[in-house]
Amino acid sequence: MPLPSPPPPLPGRTGSSPASGSLAPNPPAHAVYAVGGQVLSIFDLLARFAEPAYMAEGISRLSDLHLTVGEPVRYRFDGELVTLPDSFPVTPDVLEKLIHPLLNDEQKHRLLDRRASVDAGYDWADRQMSFRINVFHDRHGLAAAIRVLPRRIPPLAAIGFPEESIWREVVDAQQGLVIVTGVTGSGKSTTIASILQHINRHRGSRIITLEDPIEYVLESEKSLVSQRELGRHLASFAEGLRSALREDPDVIFVGEIRDHETASLALSAAETGHLVLTTLHTRDTRGAITRLVDMFPPERGKELAAQLSFALTLVIGQKLVPNARGGGRRVAMEVMKNAPSMSHLIRSGKWEQMYSTMETQRAAGMITLERHLLTLLEQDKITRESALRAANTRSLLALLGES
Repeated sequence: MPLPSPPPPLPGRTGSSPASGSLAPNPPAHAVYAVGGQVLSIFDLLARFAEPAYMAEGISRLSDLHLTVGEPVRYRFDGELVTLPDSFPVTPDVLEKLIHPLLNDEQKHRLLDRRASVDAGYDWADRQMSFRINVFHDRHGLAAAIRVLPRRIPPLAAIGFPEESIWREVVDAQQGLVIVTGVTGSGKSTTIASILQHINRHRGSRIITLEDPIEYVLESEKSLVSQRELGRHLASFAEGLRSALREDPDVIFVGEIRDHETASLALSAAETGHLVLTTLHTRDTRGAITRLVDMFPPERGKELAAQLSFALTLVIGQKLVPNARGGGRRVAMEVMKNAPSMSHLIRSGKWEQMYSTMETQRAAGMITLERHLLTLLEQDKITRESALRAANTRSLLALLGES
């Protein structure tokens, strides 16, 4: 499936200069990739993210660029991988010349080991664009996935929360653990960045972020912000958390909880007067709770569940669903609050009752993903087919009056 045509024209070039604001000086990015009678550089390919024809409400409908040896260039357009029209399979030499201008010398050296992969960020200051990059090896050679990161952080009111009261509860919280969960590419980073930016502008707080890599740049406003990147400013999230707790923080953002040591430190920080924000990769809010508990040895399960029941503030699960009209995608959310009824379920390990409790505790501000999908469907913001595809359970069929 090709990118929707007619594609906006890209300028033909004989070479490009690297973007200013990159992580390190790089050699010129030469035009090396033939597409439809043109020869393009990596910056020509990245510029396509900002073309007006692929924008919806100021946000690019293109989210990722994929480069793989032996395959034509592909973009992710409204969640689907599509091929760049009139493109040819990328050769090993061409792929290396495309990706190297985005990396510093240390990262390029690391890739000499075929078992290694590189996570990097790239800031194209001249075009006000930022990217998250992962470069790795597969059986054909180098490969890369490049995600565009909007420089403009959307306000919380534009994120798509089911109720304004939900995000207001988060930004007003003085302590506790807030988890934003979802599959890769579900908009978790944007939601977190919007929360942090709101606090930054409205509270005199000390905000420390621990990220891999830094995605959205936050400049100190009413708050004082320090952003640290894994591999550049800290060796591990756990080490960064220990350090952050000695730096007079009010708000700590941990890019992702990946192990029990980081989880334990995050819970302790949330219990001792800090607001801790983090992300997990699970399909729903209940999965976020069980994932945290499963990080610990079985004999510590009850202890961890009890600690979590006190430290947790709320869990936000989200997915991106295609708009019914006009292109682009919008957020559908599931919200689990640590109300007394939910706290009891967490403490006693009754995971199977969490979904029904969210359904019955709607007055407390909880909502299941299926209920929010139904609301969006009733508002004609998404289609019936998209709602059914995004649902985590078949309960939506019952809500729609189907057997």
